[in-house]
Amino acid sequence: MKLPKTFAEFVGNAHVVEGLRAAVAAGRLPRSLIVLGPRGAGKYTLALMLTMALECERQPRDVAADGRELAAFCGVCKNCVRIAESAELDAKVADAVAVREEMRETDKKDTRVLVQTHPDVLVVPPDPPQLLIKLGQIRTMIGRAQYLPTEAPAKVFIITSAAFMKEAANSLLKLLEEPPTYVHIILLAENLGELLPTIRSRCAVAHLGALPVEEISSLLAERRPEMNMSERELTARLSEGAFGRAMRFDLAEYAAARNDALVVLQGAERAGDHTALFKMTETYRAGAEGQVKTVALMGALSSLLEDMLLLQAGAGERMRNVDRRAELQRMADTFGFEWIEGRCGRWMPCRAGCGVTCCAR
Repeated sequence: MKLPKTFAEFVGNAHVVEGLRAAVAAGRLPRSLIVLGPRGAGKYTLALMLTMALECERQPRDVAADGRELAAFCGVCKNCVRIAESAELDAKVADAVAVREEMRETDKKDTRVLVQTHPDVLVVPPDPPQLLIKLGQIRTMIGRAQYLPTEAPAKVFIITSAAFMKEAANSLLKLLEEPPTYVHIILLAENLGELLPTIRSRCAVAHLGALPVEEISSLLAERRPEMNMSERELTARLSEGAFGRAMRFDLAEYAAARNDALVVLQGAERAGDHTALFKMTETYRAGAEGQVKTVALMGALSSLLEDMLLLQAGAGERMRNVDRRAELQRMADTFGFEWIEGRCGRWMPCRAGCGVTCCAR
């Protein structure tokens, strides 16, 4: 991931971003902040940019239209450069996992994945393979929060997921209750409901809302010129208002998963059950490749079922799979509301973060 060079290049939610920049400039950024928004909305990007604004050696400032001072970052000082190295989060996590795999078995159990490219900035990603925030990671945060920053004005901890193990969530509360004056905790979440009420109550919330389909489609015309107009509109709808997701969206991969999902629905339409789902997933290879395909299938199924509900409710203008409207309208007329609503809850990727397909009990 390439970080924007300035806040002006961050796409969408200008009012929210401006408010956070004003808070940084005034020295009033909340010590504990939840950045809320859909996957691909730019939560991690914004968290790193705010961190750079906090830690930048030059502390540049812009002026808002209403006269407020807005924090910025230079992007070239030692602090900015080192923090920006954390932008390639997936690669950094893969490196950390590889190092852990080389350890002795006894050491592996006590080693948690963390990303740190600056001594005063710690990124806490979900720990593989369960992809949960674990107790050992939070304990490391708590331990490091006890020491003053060494090279920057503040210590910043960025937790990139709201999927916590119970013990980790309870342990985090201790730090949120009385964070040192030099500590900032930024927690990224797609859904506030994933977090304990006691965590939510101790944090301010910055909500990155979904962008309009038209805005994303227009941006795609500039940045993904290989797409035609219908592909841009479909991608804009399927990305659910998240520009980052739209930029990375693989339409061909989604179409393949959706074709399998339609086979499942057609089988259920004829047979009145969902055994076709299990027959379909049995054809996928075992291991990581099979998990990725299965999760994609479940995501496509969920998207199709939700579109059918929208059609039944007379809100077809909000559906995502607009290129399959006729087929989905026929199924929406065939299946009852209770059947569709039930499958929306039962056919989905596991929420435990394991990547395995489950049926909600």
